[in-house]
Amino acid sequence: MSTVLETEEHQALRAAVAALGKRYGRAYMQSLVSEGGHPRELWSEAAKAGFLGVNLPEEYGGGGAGMAELSLVLEELGASGSPLLMMIVSPAICGTVISRFGTEEQKRQWLPGLADGSLTMAFGITEPDAGSNAHRITTTARRDGGDWLLTGRKVFVSGVDIADATLIVGRTEDARTGKLKACLFIVPRETPGFQRNQIDMEVHAPEKQFELVLDDVRLPAEALVGDEDAGLLQLFAGLNPERIMTAAFGIGMGRYALGRAVEYAKTRQVWKEPIGAHQAIAHPLAQAHIELELARLMMQKAARLYDAGDDFGAGEAANMAKYAAGEACVRAVDQAVHTLGGNGLTREYGLASLITGARVARIAPVSREMILNYVSHQTLGLPKSY
Repeated sequence: MSTVLETEEHQALRAAVAALGKRYGRAYMQSLVSEGGHPRELWSEAAKAGFLGVNLPEEYGGGGAGMAELSLVLEELGASGSPLLMMIVSPAICGTVISRFGTEEQKRQWLPGLADGSLTMAFGITEPDAGSNAHRITTTARRDGGDWLLTGRKVFVSGVDIADATLIVGRTEDARTGKLKACLFIVPRETPGFQRNQIDMEVHAPEKQFELVLDDVRLPAEALVGDEDAGLLQLFAGLNPERIMTAAFGIGMGRYALGRAVEYAKTRQVWKEPIGAHQAIAHPLAQAHIELELARLMMQKAARLYDAGDDFGAGEAANMAKYAAGEACVRAVDQAVHTLGGNGLTREYGLASLITGARVARIAPVSREMILNYVSHQTLGLPKSY
């Protein structure tokens, strides 16, 4: 892919991450899935190289860069066939929220570990009955003396089994209005009353998905992140990086699939010329490349706006980038499998499992339909239907 719009530093970072990813690759991730393991070796190496915490503040052990750099890391790891899903959650969402809104004590406790990979955080927002409607979140926190008591359920929470803590989105009652407002709490993994149940998924990935049950989980006052009255602002500050990183995840996966298909089309020969010489094969692959490039440009725009402090502008671009990347990823994977024919469905070539994996970029963390709602309401000014 073209890098003419990137700085020399970005190009060097991209090359370094690509070299790391290629030493692991798709076979490494597939072996972890079959063995029920986690990508600890890759996570550790990426951390030692400074890749995991590249977006976190330097004073807490990070690289002092931003989402432009972190999304580049995830994209290149994905393009090598070895994406680290927890990068979306731990340094991007949780690291960003804590670095922007956490207390000094919270920053000292968590950010150095998130930056060097020794600590990992999960993120719990989705609920069984709330779906994409954050206003229907029923996980609530009430004061009990100097503590908080947190009760509720969460679903589709990635990596809780390996995370040292989970950043939980709950709601507290506003003392003035009586209305519920969003708040974020850090819940350590072994906290009493904090239960997890693994969800049986068809998606083949090392990172497991969990349902969480919180039954009067007692938390100290310092578990609350930031200002209780700024919860929604803090929440959205984490969701923009989530969308940017999901776009990177999709673009990386799409690039990997496309690369395998192009390689195959150049060498597979049925008639006189390789099958890639036929436009029925070549044109759909070219189209997939174009769509991935366009999605990447929007992702870069979103990251740049976010890093510049333009949360509103980044929100629009991040949603568009996530939408574009999800669509491009699904089409690239589908065309790659189709290019390989029967081989595209074999374990040897490792593309078939991406058919379900690619749908993640369309569905999570927000569906393409909700993004279209966002654009129609926020960008185009059309009336809401809900």
